[in-house]
Amino acid sequence: MATILVVDDEMGIRALLSEILTDEGHTIELAENAAQARAARERLRPDLVLLDIWMPDVDGITLLKEWGASGQLNMPVIMMSGHGTIDTAVEATKYGAIAFLEKPITLQKLLRAVEQSLARTPPKPAPVVTSLYRSETVLTIEAAMTGGMGLAPLPMDTGPQAEQSFDLDRPLREARDAFEKSYFEFHLSRENGSMTRVAEKTGLERTHLYRKLKQLGVDLSRNKRGTLA
Repeated sequence: MATILVVDDEMGIRALLSEILTDEGHTIELAENAAQARAARERLRPDLVLLDIWMPDVDGITLLKEWGASGQLNMPVIMMSGHGTIDTAVEATKYGAIAFLEKPITLQKLLRAVEQSLARTPPKPAPVVTSLYRSETVLTIEAAMTGGMGLAPLPMDTGPQAEQSFDLDRPLREARDAFEKSYFEFHLSRENGSMTRVAEKTGLERTHLYRKLKQLGVDLSRNKRGTLA
């Protein structure tokens, strides 16, 4: 079992996560702010960190950047937030987070994220690179898909190819739509067009999912099973 550091300024969240993960056999250390988290990380060298984004002194993204810049990001980090967006998830993975969980965190998503994060090697701190051939910045979809929209990280060694490049030198809405379209096309391909399984994977209701796909212009006719599954 693993040593897990839980960093969250809410006592109730710390207590709940500690109880759940202790029942799973893990050793849990708690921290309510960045100062305690730094000390605990140095003392324990945890196997995994669950890190809240919104904290009163130093926010989680800043602490994540600090660990990455100082070479201390040698353990997987799962970011948590009650106000997360896909942009927040992308930013977190940009600086080295392996997954992103949206509060309230369900038991199933928590345990799956912890299990898969512990099974993976720590991520590289900077998956964002600059193209050598054009003056644009590109971001691999693998980094963004390790936890956006409250999902646990997905195994990237099976199923359809998930690595793509995005031109980020464009308005935010266009960049977000491009990412979301690729995200849903990836899941549709992996699930052979099954709307039911894609809805389960992405955490959306089927009706909302179908409207979203139509809005993004996803071609459902390319999938083997279409929208009947």
